[in-house]
Amino acid sequence: MLRSLLRSFSSVAGVGTPVLGSSGVLGAEPLVARAFRKFSAMAGVTLEERGTPNTDDYRIYYRNAAGPISPFHDIPLYADEEKKIFNMVVEVPRWTNAKMEIATGERLNPIKQDTKKGKLRYVANVFPHHGYIWNYGALPQTWENPHSTDESTGCKGDNDPIDVCELGTKVCRRGEVIQVKVLGVLAMIDEGETDWKLLAINTDDPLADKLHDVSDVEKHLPGYLQATVEWFRLYKVPDGKPENQFAFSGAAKDRDFAHGVISETAGHWRELVSGKADAHGLDTHAVTVDSAQMKLTVAEAEALLAAAPSLHPPAALDGANVNKVHFLAAKAS
Repeated sequence: MLRSLLRSFSSVAGVGTPVLGSSGVLGAEPLVARAFRKFSAMAGVTLEERGTPNTDDYRIYYRNAAGPISPFHDIPLYADEEKKIFNMVVEVPRWTNAKMEIATGERLNPIKQDTKKGKLRYVANVFPHHGYIWNYGALPQTWENPHSTDESTGCKGDNDPIDVCELGTKVCRRGEVIQVKVLGVLAMIDEGETDWKLLAINTDDPLADKLHDVSDVEKHLPGYLQATVEWFRLYKVPDGKPENQFAFSGAAKDRDFAHGVISETAGHWRELVSGKADAHGLDTHAVTVDSAQMKLTVAEAEALLAAAPSLHPPAALDGANVNKVHFLAAKAS
């Protein structure tokens, strides 16, 4: 058994956060103060930023041609069900640190930055990694049910939509909705809860024609799977938490297994949104889902968005803290 010893050092030259605009885009344009800013997320869907980036009131809302929608409930799971192509909501672009997530407990479920004890959360840089090493996000219309024990892991779900690590070559934009092929899945156990991590590739990526199953990842992206397991195992250690564990000894399961996990979590979501399952603190209001027990009219959704704070220039970032690099030395116990 291994015990990790932690040492922290300030970032050295060449190791730092990429220059980001307000939307989390590498090299993005400066933010102009106005009520809100819109940009495209996918065909027929736009994003609307509100509040002050780098503060706890910053939000990214979604709307279709009719009005505001929830990225959790109203964006379809499938882009092409027959071909098993899924919509993925990108919460965190690759190489960035801000722990952005779908606000599952808020009406309209915008993207926001997670907080802990009143402070914004940034993922720690555990050497040699910096920030998230993939485009990270979730599949809409899925739910890891905290009331249901998973047969494979023996643990209940973590009360979130299922997570996705997009392995392609592009750096996506925060909030973007991309179409992905799922290649496999890791079964992480996070503080006693099942936290599936899907492995996927953007269908627009140059590697999409080469990656079809988890076995193709090591062939074309050698070392990426091992780095992914290591990243998830260690990323909470700098915060004083134990290493995360994995079912299947950390081995990634294949595409067919992953599709089965998605199908199961989609079934749990249908129970959630229809009111057949305890919501466990989640907001289940939907605008476009016919089976939803809690419905929002377009007018109600517009009123909610109109009440959100205006968009302002980003607040100053604590770069020294965000860029800190943590070195973990393994020691046999």
